[in-house]
Amino acid sequence: MKRQGRSSLKKHYVIFVAACLIAAFLSAEFRSSLGFSSAQIYETDYEASGGDDEGLVVKTSVRGIGWEDVLRIMAEDNTEAGRRMSEQLEENAIEQSKTGNPMFGRTRGVLSGVVNDVSSGSILVTAAAAIGSITGSDNAGVLILILLGALLMFGFWFLIQNTFPVVIRRVFLEGLTYDRVTPQRFVFLLRIRKWLKASWIMFVKYIYYLLWCFTLVGAVVKRYSYYLVPYIVAENPDMTARQAITLSRKMMKGHKWQCFVFELSFLGWEILGALTFGVFNIFYTNPYKVASFTQYYAYLRKEAIEKKIPGAELLYDNWLYEKPDDWTIAAKYADVIQVMEMPAGETEKLTGWRGFIARNFGVLLMRREEDKKYEQKQAELVRIQAMIDDVQGEAYPVRLYPIPEEDRRKLVQSLNYMQHYSIWTLIVIFLSLSFFGWIWEVGMHLVSYGEFVNRGALYGPWLPIYGSGAVLILTLLNRFRRNPAVEFIATVVVCGFLEYMTSLIMEIATGGMKWWDYSGYFLNLNGRICAEGLLVFGVGGLAIVYIIAPMIDNLLERIDEKKVKAACIVLLVLFIADTAYSRFHPNAGKGITDIEASVGDEAERTGTTETVG
Repeated sequence: MKRQGRSSLKKHYVIFVAACLIAAFLSAEFRSSLGFSSAQIYETDYEASGGDDEGLVVKTSVRGIGWEDVLRIMAEDNTEAGRRMSEQLEENAIEQSKTGNPMFGRTRGVLSGVVNDVSSGSILVTAAAAIGSITGSDNAGVLILILLGALLMFGFWFLIQNTFPVVIRRVFLEGLTYDRVTPQRFVFLLRIRKWLKASWIMFVKYIYYLLWCFTLVGAVVKRYSYYLVPYIVAENPDMTARQAITLSRKMMKGHKWQCFVFELSFLGWEILGALTFGVFNIFYTNPYKVASFTQYYAYLRKEAIEKKIPGAELLYDNWLYEKPDDWTIAAKYADVIQVMEMPAGETEKLTGWRGFIARNFGVLLMRREEDKKYEQKQAELVRIQAMIDDVQGEAYPVRLYPIPEEDRRKLVQSLNYMQHYSIWTLIVIFLSLSFFGWIWEVGMHLVSYGEFVNRGALYGPWLPIYGSGAVLILTLLNRFRRNPAVEFIATVVVCGFLEYMTSLIMEIATGGMKWWDYSGYFLNLNGRICAEGLLVFGVGGLAIVYIIAPMIDNLLERIDEKKVKAACIVLLVLFIADTAYSRFHPNAGKGITDIEASVGDEAERTGTTETVG
């Protein structure tokens, strides 16, 4: 079984390691494997006068993150004492970041602000103060915050940590027989709408085991009695908790000692993992162990079916363990097979210069009736393309699963990311994303500084760099849409070039005025672009290509075309007029062009800054 497990791991190494790594980050399983990430611990003493008694000193030893101490100080003393402590924690973290790895800088950027607020507990202080202002009592605010926190923590545990073992078992089970397991299998439970049911089964199993832990023998024996529950639920989540637990107990009868010895055989690998602070466990031991025990479950399942153990009939997903024959596939995948057998060239109907623009830039200048039919056919091809591996026996045949997995919402079905956009759709996307960019920039400034500022060089509610980026991604990167990883990298490159050149051109055109400055951010280039922003653009670009743009196009299909054209013309006229006026009288001033930037170590030491622009 271990040999078969190694073979399975070799075949699916990346996704198996990813599954176990995600489980470790979620603290669902293998959490000890991330011990290396918490190796750096710092200590500091915090003193604060608290309450109304002047001179009262609270001393707290702060280790690691420390937000738990902030919450405790607020509960024992008051919100103001907690605020002072969180500020001290943030100062300590920032000082350490200056002398530590620059990759983890905490001085500038939205991401740094979020990390500082969470790690220092500042977000807790703000929330407690807000609740206290509503209830009229700081103590009530802290109490409600604790209760809400406990509720959120339980919800996260119940829905994610408690359930994720089932998710990764499904991934490993599909890797038993098939050569390809896609990342979409991580949402297997959502696609069949059984996530809550799986969560409930695992919760009941946890309660049962918790009760048995009050007895010394039960803590050991029942661990192995319930060992197969995640595997059973991964195969069939549509059973009751009692059925899953009882079936696991019956399947493990006579195999508990065997399972213990099997676990013990991994002791050497676990020791090697400990010596490497969990790194070796992440990249080998954890996925190797789960792959081997998946083989063990398959063996016990086969034995249970042969012995006709009561409840074994519920293990009905036979296609996890054997590939279906051609007749079975043909009955369920007739539409896919028809497309696969279609002669080359029949799927491409656009020719000439229109076809050239459509194929290379994803644009149909004006949509005719035959173009709409072409788009519908292309959407069907995209939908079917994902199931070709099922037909060829490379991936698990989702249509053969006893619980229907193909019943998706119409919105999801209609999102054809390979569709071609008309000029009017691109204009709407440009204006919509420009408006969204303006909302985003204004909102971030409002949250950060507490004041409304009309961001950007223009006076209207639009930032054209966002809209331009969206249109460039959809057109220049049209050829990369079938590969999300390449699309992401290309998006980062295009958006980086666009932002850099926009900054340079605007600075030249406005007499040296700087409109943004990323100096002090990690991996910035002349203060014009930075890694943090480019990563956000990359993720946002994927959202535009695969979700936002298709949704906008589908929405416009339902609106009268004449109304769309009229609205586009009016908005474009306003935008062009704004651009022309702003060329000579740009929107400038506080919060727009008075950018404060630190100037080297001396500035950091003395606290001086200079205004750029």
